[in-house]
Amino acid sequence: MPLPDSQLPSRGNAFTSLSGRLILSLFGWKVRGPLPNVPRAVLIGGPHTSNWDGVVTLAAMAMLRLDARVMIKDSAFVGPFGSLLRWLGAMPIDRNSAQDVVQQTVDRFNAHERLMIIVSPEGTRNGASQWKTGFWRIASGARVPIIVATADHQKKEIAFPGLVMPSEDMDTDMVQVLEFYRGVEPRHPERLSEPLAAMRRQQSDGDSENRDR
Repeated sequence: MPLPDSQLPSRGNAFTSLSGRLILSLFGWKVRGPLPNVPRAVLIGGPHTSNWDGVVTLAAMAMLRLDARVMIKDSAFVGPFGSLLRWLGAMPIDRNSAQDVVQQTVDRFNAHERLMIIVSPEGTRNGASQWKTGFWRIASGARVPIIVATADHQKKEIAFPGLVMPSEDMDTDMVQVLEFYRGVEPRHPERLSEPLAAMRRQQSDGDSENRDR
């Protein structure tokens, strides 16, 4: 349940919060630590190697009563299904607009005092060769922080270990963001995106060297 002084965009009630908690408990998952108390942010999640990541994310959002938005192409919002998508927190994006997706999203931030947008930088659960940088460009353009969320399948734990305010150096910021995922166990390690897989190999090589000493 949100604290009385919470700045986070919120939705739902005690029933939806309890429902989310029960779903997480049913599968043995828990949420560790509170979300950073900010009114606007880009929230990124990972590692993304399984559809279960989405299930526990939705349950955690319900438990935390977090009103967060997920970007979906506007053509999916036709008819009554569009109303359902909006209720679930989807945000329509026009991919054919003269403005690119990043600028459209920055404009959304500029128009709202409270807004949380969820982005999966890996873009796929099947071993992306690199991370998409749109989340950083959105946060930088809107001058909002990046909240790092992790889903550890070994601990069955969702956590929020980092809050990164974009600097003028994207590469440096990306290194800082990736570091928060070091040691986080995915459901399918073989499907890790290459940046996270490289960190995993580095850690494994370091552990092997320590054992050989």
